[in-house]
Amino acid sequence: MKKWIWVCLSLLLALTLSGGIVYAEGKKKSSSPKKGSILYVCNCSDNCTCNTVKTKPGKCTCGTKLVAMHVLKIEGDEAILCTCGKGCSCKLDKDDPTKCGCGKPVKRVSIKGLYVCNCGGNCMCNTVKTKPGKCPCGAKLKKVE
Repeated sequence: MKKWIWVCLSLLLALTLSGGIVYAEGKKKSSSPKKGSILYVCNCSDNCTCNTVKTKPGKCTCGTKLVAMHVLKIEGDEAILCTCGKGCSCKLDKDDPTKCGCGKPVKRVSIKGLYVCNCGGNCMCNTVKTKPGKCPCGAKLKKVE
């Protein structure tokens, strides 16, 4: 009888410990890098020259509400954005770099003065922040000049 109790307690302990490991692994995966930042940009017209870009919602210098757009790619001092909105999970169209995978046109905005991920030439983090720090992938952010 004592042997059976020890076997049950050992199994219970093993299950408890493995549950903690699974929980820790689940937590680790949920903190993985995002697939790109959201930028809020002025979109008052096709000929918009306001060039307002922020990392948080707000108003443009011309008074219109900023529109949330998903960063598809960073090229030099510009971000290429999908115009389908904040919840977008599109990628840049492989055949037409002027369009998003959803078919909508992309928007190019200057990100001078902001900080971007600096993890290398093949970096696809697409992280844009207003202050220096670290990218979710662990690389140091660099200022766009």
